[in-house]
Amino acid sequence: MKKVYANASEALDGLLFDGMTIAAGGFGLCGIPELLLQAIKEHGAKDLTFASNNAGVDDFGIGILLQTRQVKKMISSYVGENAEFMRQYLSGELELEFNPQGTLAERMRAGGCGIPGFYTKTGVGTVIAEGKEHKDFDGETYILERGIFADLSIVKAWKADTTGNAIFRKTARNFNPPAAMCGKVCVMEVEEIVEPGELDADAIHLPGIYVHRLIQGEHEKRIEQRTVRAA
Repeated sequence: MKKVYANASEALDGLLFDGMTIAAGGFGLCGIPELLLQAIKEHGAKDLTFASNNAGVDDFGIGILLQTRQVKKMISSYVGENAEFMRQYLSGELELEFNPQGTLAERMRAGGCGIPGFYTKTGVGTVIAEGKEHKDFDGETYILERGIFADLSIVKAWKADTTGNAIFRKTARNFNPPAAMCGKVCVMEVEEIVEPGELDADAIHLPGIYVHRLIQGEHEKRIEQRTVRAA
């Protein structure tokens, strides 16, 4: 099965359509699938729902799709650092489903494992719990959260072999593995593609069974907030 494609547009060919749900890896600007997001912008698919920790910043990450009004809904846990995100949400142009960060990660992982729902204490007694089923276990109240089953997953890894076995570098591991798991199809961009057997099997973070297509590319690697010490 061919998994390596020449570029992001080719890797997404035939997968994009209006109204689809996309799970995207990354945290802030760390480990985001920037090449695939640019290709989605160029394709023009609209009314998209994104399940992602956040939407990057105004001109990078999912933020570039907010600028072109291609995103209808965000399933997120953090909305800071993106003025356009805030503007669209407050004006009613953008739907937002808030999730506690751990809940969002588990919803993705659950979807990837074929689990339709799970109970958690996180959010009980807050607006997060409104409209959700409540159930008591051993005297404690939990709410039902649904697994996320996306039409497409887009993620970014450090290295992968041609079969899709992947390693994420340090903090870039964040949401990428669970996001990769929960899509019907997973497309992954990496900094380096190697031959099978070149990666230490014990170091693999994501098995290639979850990855359907991958590309190698150059990445910008922006710093979201540069903090330096005074001289």
